[in-house]
Amino acid sequence: MAEDQTTTTTTTTAAAMKRVYLIINCIILAVGNCGGPLIMRLYFVRGGKRIWFSSWLETGGWPVILLPLLVSYTRRRRSGDQTLFLMRPRVFVAAAAIGAATGLDDYMYAYGVARLPVSTSALIIATQLAFTAAFAFVLVRQRFTAFSVNAVVLLTLGAVVLGLHTDGDRPEGESNREYLLGFFLTLIAAALYGLILPLVELMYKRAKQAVTYTLVMEIQLVMCFFATVFCTVGMVVNNDFQAISREAKEFELGETRYYVVVVCSAIIWQCFFLGAIGVIYYSSSLLSGIVITVLLPITEILAVIFYHEKFQAEKGISLFLSIWGFISYFYGDIKHNKDTNTNTNKNDVGNVNNNGLTAETQLADQTSIP
Repeated sequence: MAEDQTTTTTTTTAAAMKRVYLIINCIILAVGNCGGPLIMRLYFVRGGKRIWFSSWLETGGWPVILLPLLVSYTRRRRSGDQTLFLMRPRVFVAAAAIGAATGLDDYMYAYGVARLPVSTSALIIATQLAFTAAFAFVLVRQRFTAFSVNAVVLLTLGAVVLGLHTDGDRPEGESNREYLLGFFLTLIAAALYGLILPLVELMYKRAKQAVTYTLVMEIQLVMCFFATVFCTVGMVVNNDFQAISREAKEFELGETRYYVVVVCSAIIWQCFFLGAIGVIYYSSSLLSGIVITVLLPITEILAVIFYHEKFQAEKGISLFLSIWGFISYFYGDIKHNKDTNTNTNKNDVGNVNNNGLTAETQLADQTSIP
């Protein structure tokens, strides 16, 4: 009886800590998902023109991950574990391949941000949630409930409403070819990242080794490294490295602030990727996609605050639908966990009662007179 209570308490504590870590990763994802597009837009609005360089910045801050990995290694070494890296070759190859795909996705996304209005690009990027849900169902057999389906529908509708206000949609001086190319590349970027999230979850499931948060950070490091290599090749071909110093001098906010924007962009985008794979680790790729989508209207509101954009009614409706969908998902998740715990407790009580009856029967047999 005491052992059952101890086991139940330990399980409850572990579940509570898992939820705390999930919330922390959602916050990290929110910082990257809201801050990344805003600072990227600042780069283009104030005179930045290098698309390959902008996509490179999305993963170029990967050395930041070395700091927590160094702390983790130091702790392992003190406990007697001399292993430098936990990642096995199987996971390394998978992370490298996903990283290269992420680099391609970064370029297409950066091209769309450079060519399309925010409302239009937000509408297209929002389709990522539908792709994520479809690929998660196929690749990792994601379980859908009425609440999760409702959340996907509401969040998608919220993003559609966000994109309805497209007055003056095409920027001045932009050709039809550039506009259409930006549109289709952004759509492909949404579909590709909708595939990448379930692929990361699938990699966790088939890693054939213990998946810890340290391993998750190693995977993040490898993915971002190979994505950066992919974008570096594009920068070399496009002569972006030679153009950086000239672009910095012509930047509207000044040369020093140009480099501040560049460094901050690299760090903030690391928050996005680390938060995204962290949410997958503690929950699922579907929740990661939902969090990314629910933050779209919040990003729009931040754009209103920092860039003094107009706040149309569509943005308010989109925000309401997104929050509604987000609450719907979490309510369904909490209800499911509650039902699961109730059934578990009933089973435990049943086992205890059965054990008690067995013990009483044995005692009666032992004390009975033949």
